[in-house]
Amino acid sequence: MGAGAGAGAGASADVGGDVVRGEVLIELDGVEKVFDVRRRAGLVRREKRQVRAVDGISFQVARGEVVGYIGPNGAGKSTTIKMLTGILNPSGGRLRVAGIDPARERMRLAHRIGVVFGQRTTLWWDLPLKDSYGLVRRLYRIPRARFEENLERCVDRLDLGALLDVPVRQLSLGQRMRGDIAAALLHDPDVLYLDEPTIGLDVVSKAKVRGFLRQLNRELGTTVLLTTHDLQDIEQLCERVMVIDQGRLMYDGALAGLYAAGSVGESERMLVLDLERELPAISVSGARVVKVEGPRQWLAFPAGASAAPLVAEVAARYPLSDLSVREPDIEDVIARMYAGRG
Repeated sequence: MGAGAGAGAGASADVGGDVVRGEVLIELDGVEKVFDVRRRAGLVRREKRQVRAVDGISFQVARGEVVGYIGPNGAGKSTTIKMLTGILNPSGGRLRVAGIDPARERMRLAHRIGVVFGQRTTLWWDLPLKDSYGLVRRLYRIPRARFEENLERCVDRLDLGALLDVPVRQLSLGQRMRGDIAAALLHDPDVLYLDEPTIGLDVVSKAKVRGFLRQLNRELGTTVLLTTHDLQDIEQLCERVMVIDQGRLMYDGALAGLYAAGSVGESERMLVLDLERELPAISVSGARVVKVEGPRQWLAFPAGASAAPLVAEVAARYPLSDLSVREPDIEDVIARMYAGRG
């Protein structure tokens, strides 16, 4: 596909204060990563085969962009992030972050990037949160005034004040994730890599994380590359989305274009309604009831449509107690895109 490739990579626009978008901050040109895998082929003999995790990917990300980097499990997302941070060396191609070759100058690059892995923590498990932050200051040699200003901003906006004296091991997943995001930003990185930052979080924690990231980008122009399986993360944070599958870049452009590609428009979101009492399947325009279980009903509607008119109609006509919107899985969206290409 490749419709919309490179969208936004050269755009220029003011971001809060004197920060200016437009400079290319991340650049990949034909990047590959090949792993040698050995497997048993008989009682004694082992055979070696090559697995191409990333297969000739090229794209650019400009300063100030927030880009979703999505795809099914095993598509090559995490391998790309690891090459961008210098954890892995590319097998081929050219890669630069802020003008730095990550594989050759990993320590220098560390001062320009922040990284948050949703299922791992960079915090010290047995230390109070504030002590972890103190160690981060020493590791990055952050001037005290700058450190205190950044810490105050993160603590205030991520609601961490009551948690600073709590050992990391006692934090909930949502609290720890907010703590990890703060730690990744204390040294003012140019680029923030987020790998599944909202995985397993409750609705309130997700809202806090997303709101903070929007504010961070708007005020400081921080560039964000986000991998996620949650389409709401993409919809609420990203103007641009890239889809990777089997190591290849399949799409680069706006989320609306992804929904429109092939048969993706047939993908559906789910409106889950909790009514005040049991009722037969309700009837609202633009949606169909797919399941009724006591007072709870599931309504499917097109993924590209807004839920607001449906919610307004249900609230006006039926005794509504609570509701939630469930997004289609990334895998489902991508599968429909491929099916549409025939």
